[in-house]
Formats: sequence, structure tokens, C-alpha cells
Amino acid sequence: MAEQKKKSIGFNILKNDSTSGHGGFGVGALSLENMSPVIVDVTEEEAFVDLGAMHARSVVEKGIKFLMNKEEVPNGKPYWLVWVTIERTEEGPYYAGVTACEMTVDREIRRGYKSLPEHVNKMDKSLKRHIMVDFMDEKSKKVLAQFLVNHDAGMWERSKEELKQGLQA
Repeated sequence: MAEQKKKSIGFNILKNDSTSGHGGFGVGALSLENMSPVIVDVTEEEAFVDLGAMHARSVVEKGIKFLMNKEEVPNGKPYWLVWVTIERTEEGPYYAGVTACEMTVDREIRRGYKSLPEHVNKMDKSLKRHIMVDFMDEKSKKVLAQFLVNHDAGMWERSKEELKQGLQA
């Protein structure tokens, strides 16, 4: 008789109320509906939303084997993966949580560097409304700030001073 595999309960990304009010499975599960991953390309000085990054499948990450040691990818092109969480208040939406994670990619050798635990921790910190951008390089801070302002100037204006000051170059 073949062994039966136990059914595992994996991490689910939910939208709205997954339980439709019945209070059963999934109650209290984390909703990532108001979070977006923004990729900052340091070299090209551009930023863009790539929802594939929610599952480590952004255009930057596809086809790359990531290593935990940055020195193993000496020619890696630098990127920042920025988790942006939006909160809504009576005044309107604002950028409530913004956390950045380092990543490098060398397409030629199909290798890159990133720390998956750091990426998960920073995603969690963004969901908990933390601002963690002070360690970014000055050029990338400017690119991210301009991207957030251009996306919605009102959201930028309603955001915490901590974010605005953190992204000032």
C-alpha cells in the first residue's frame, strides 16, 4: 500500500474576505491586497511595479538561481525590491509601509544574490507599516521617491514624514 501524503496548508494570498463571513477555514489569514512590489533598477534609474515579485517571479528574477553569498556574483547588476503597502484613511490612501531589499542579478551566468529571509522579513515589516529605506543608495532613493510621487502625488503628500525624509537625497 502506498503511503498517503499529508495535505499541507500552504501560504495563501487572499483578496477581500476569503471566508464570506462564515468564519471557517482562512479566518485571520493575512491579506496582501494592499501591497505592491516595486523594483528599482539602480543602473537604469527606473522603478516599476512587478506583481510577479510576490512569488519571486518578477522579470528580474526569472531564470536566475539566487545565491546567499554576494561575493559569488561579483558582476551582478544592482536592484532594490521595495515592498509598498497602502493604507486608506478618511483623508484618502497613503504609502503606509515601504521597505527595501537588496538584490543583484548577473544574466550572463544566470546567477544572482538575494537573502530570501530578508525579503520575507521586509515584506512583513511593510505590512506592519514600517518605513525602512535609509540604507538605500542616494540615487535609488531619488528614483523611488519620484516613482511614488508620480504614481499618486496625493498619496505621497498624505504619507508619513518618516518616508519623505528617508527618501530625501
